Amino acid sequence: MSAFLDNLLNGLALGSVYALIALGFVTIFKASGVLNFAHGSLLLLGGYLVAVLHDDLGFAGALAVAVLVTAAVAGALDRLLLQPVGGGDPHAAHVQTIVTIGIDIVLVTDLARRIGGDLLPLGDPWGDAVTDLGPVTVADSRVAAILVSGLAIGGAFALFRFTSWGLSLRAAAEDSEAAALMGVRLTRVRTAAWCLAGGLAALAAVFLVAFPAPGLERTTGQIALKAFPAAILGGMASPVGALVGSMLIGLTEAFVAGYQSDLHVLGEGFGDVAPYAVMVLVLLVRPAGLFAAKGAARV
Repeated sequence: MSAFLDNLLNGLALGSVYALIALGFVTIFKASGVLNFAHGSLLLLGGYLVAVLHDDLGFAGALAVAVLVTAAVAGALDRLLLQPVGGGDPHAAHVQTIVTIGIDIVLVTDLARRIGGDLLPLGDPWGDAVTDLGPVTVADSRVAAILVSGLAIGGAFALFRFTSWGLSLRAAAEDSEAAALMGVRLTRVRTAAWCLAGGLAALAAVFLVAFPAPGLERTTGQIALKAFPAAILGGMASPVGALVGSMLIGLTEAFVAGYQSDLHVLGEGFGDVAPYAVMVLVLLVRPAGLFAAKGAARV
């Protein structure tokens, strides 16, 4: 029973962090129709900034700067490199998606050069501390991941639901042309969405490399790819779907890792592909995702 609870808590913690990343994917897609393949490099940038600044600014100060800088970089990438591409072409979003691949290569190459072969600590206050919760011993970093991610996700949902920007985002996602005719400034909406996604990615980086992970390394950004199936599972335009999909992926990964000895017939590396296996199985039943909006067509 204790093993089950341990895996459950680890899964919830992983799912919470994946939700921060998946929410970024979904927010950008709702605002611009772009699949941002540079999201992992933004996550790596945020983690790197915390790693190099925490000695001088303290952890909280370094995290605040990292979130703000990463958000600003994400917004600048959209405004300066993506929005000018495609113009009025109806397929502009597809072209911009391809451009994000190039952006990712450039950012990851530069950050990997700076990090080298080192493991960089982020100076988080939890360290390797653990807490006993009844029969389960859980790392404090996991508890912090659940609490902080929950607050951040709640704040993001409040932005979507109760602010004029959230209303504009939903209107643009429903019908961008109609929204523009009603006075919605689409360029500002999508740039703000990119900024929000960048800030969430930087926050997620802190918990991805905290104990029991060894620290930030040049391949840390690749972890963001595990959140991509979560966004696909829920439906790329559904923030609620991103949250549910992330929890499903996090729990799957944790339980597969926890019961690896019982699943040896599937191979030692099955835990790495388990999120994608779940994605494929769900999409076979729900091709548009669990929470995809139903559309109507006149024939």
